[in-house]
Amino acid sequence: MSSLPPSQDTANRRTRFAAFQSRDFRLLWIGVFISGIGTQMQFVAINYQVYDMSQSPVALGAVGLFRVIPIIAFSLFAGLVADAVDRRRLLFVTQIFMMAVAAALAFLTATGAVTVWMVYLLTMLGAAAVAFDNPARQSLIPNLVPREHFANAASLNTIAWQGANIIGPAAAGLIIGRLGLATVYWINAASFVAVLVALLLMRTRVPAGGAQTVSFGALKEGLRFVFSTPIIRSTMFLDFVATFFGAAQQLLPIFAQALGVGAEGLGILYSATAIGAVVASVVISFIHQLRRQGPLLLVSVGIYGLATIVYGLSRNFWLTFAALAVTGAADIVSTVIRQTVRQLATPDRLRGRMVSVNMIFFMGGPQLGELEAGVLAGVVGTPLSVAIGGLACVACVLGVGYLSQTLRHYDDERSLDRPPEPAPEPTPAPAPSASPASD
Repeated sequence: MSSLPPSQDTANRRTRFAAFQSRDFRLLWIGVFISGIGTQMQFVAINYQVYDMSQSPVALGAVGLFRVIPIIAFSLFAGLVADAVDRRRLLFVTQIFMMAVAAALAFLTATGAVTVWMVYLLTMLGAAAVAFDNPARQSLIPNLVPREHFANAASLNTIAWQGANIIGPAAAGLIIGRLGLATVYWINAASFVAVLVALLLMRTRVPAGGAQTVSFGALKEGLRFVFSTPIIRSTMFLDFVATFFGAAQQLLPIFAQALGVGAEGLGILYSATAIGAVVASVVISFIHQLRRQGPLLLVSVGIYGLATIVYGLSRNFWLTFAALAVTGAADIVSTVIRQTVRQLATPDRLRGRMVSVNMIFFMGGPQLGELEAGVLAGVVGTPLSVAIGGLACVACVLGVGYLSQTLRHYDDERSLDRPPEPAPEPTPAPAPSASPASD
């Protein structure tokens, strides 16, 4: 029983869950949580299926390559679209497209017609939808909650996503072993209904961003802002190099096989990072304000690299589980800091473009890193490949910390070293046949 007076205890709970005061944020949070469970189930199923069909670490690592190609190809354009159209409508389209990809995987697997290259192709199509989905969804959230509640919203979103990371992989391991891969894909297809319903029930009028047209001038404006803002630039670079060298979860099926734990053990190992992340997210939600965010970011990424070394060298199931949990906890601390800093440092009309550039770093790093880990594993062996990646991650943290004075001394929003917001460049008037993007 709480020792605080009822009014103070209630006020504390409201502070911890302040973003939930927004009805539309609650709806989106629930939808993303349910859909996230299906997405994580499918992630495990694809990795399991590719390795089962190929028995090749390189083929398994290539899944990351086929995920990142559409991200690199479409992200910048997707950010422009997210700043020029109704973000809620764009989300509706992307969710339906990803539902269709999951249904196609389910059908091909159930009929026995699936091949590794079919999985690669559908992975690319799903990633193309994600390239448009992420800028729209992340840019939508500041429209649903007051500015002072955004950090809380970021923390709650992290809890939802990482909670899905716990439930999804564990459920996938059970279902793959008992009901088969196709069932996992069907469940993921159905999970997208939760987000679609949330979008339909929203009442908040979501305006389009500030890009009046999808143009090269608008793209240049967004790129100029991102790369001329030191705190955004340095956090994006740190994110990329750390995840490129430290990303190795794609190789978990190989570790599970070496440890002799089967599909169910694989699901538990996939859940470990999310368990660590949720614990860290809950702890962060009790802290009113994280101070000395720059040094804390560097330390958390360094711990991520050290834990990755332990994960690679471990020969014990529970030590591997613990190391993965630590990587999840460290990663979530850095994620909450990075998301809060970037979103609050970016004007609303530029958020879609900022998120799209960030997505290349945030998703490109781990996906290319999974390929690097798979190729290196084929040369020096899987454990040594992961350990080398963790060591390189630590070295990159030391390098970025030494070179970036802005990041090394960053404390709170008042210390943002951000140039004045650039005025939007004039864009040519559209041709008579063109129609401007609607709100």
